[in-house]
Amino acid sequence: MKIENTKAQMRKGVLEFCILSVLKDEDAYVAEILSTLKDAKLLVVEGTIYPLLTRLKNADLLSYRWEESTSGPPRKYYGLTETGRQFLDELSSTWNELQNAVNIVTSQKNNSNE
Repeated sequence: MKIENTKAQMRKGVLEFCILSVLKDEDAYVAEILSTLKDAKLLVVEGTIYPLLTRLKNADLLSYRWEESTSGPPRKYYGLTETGRQFLDELSSTWNELQNAVNIVTSQKNNSNE
């Protein structure tokens, strides 16, 4: 089993949560979303994010609007819908529970090996 494949699957599993979290406080366009994810060391490419944004929009979790740009073509800004905010709240709760459970299990395993 290749470690890179497992690491990539772990990243994909939390990508929706991270994108919704990026949009929690303000709307953003794709380059801003990608930059935030890359700054956090989540390696994401445009070919991955566009289908995901479309899926989130089709699920009524995101909306978008076009805004003129001073440095090129208009930009599509994404933002959370009310349904998206509720979904993010649920994901946040689940993430916290999962993180606590994983920390308990992994620390127990590490302590038993000492």
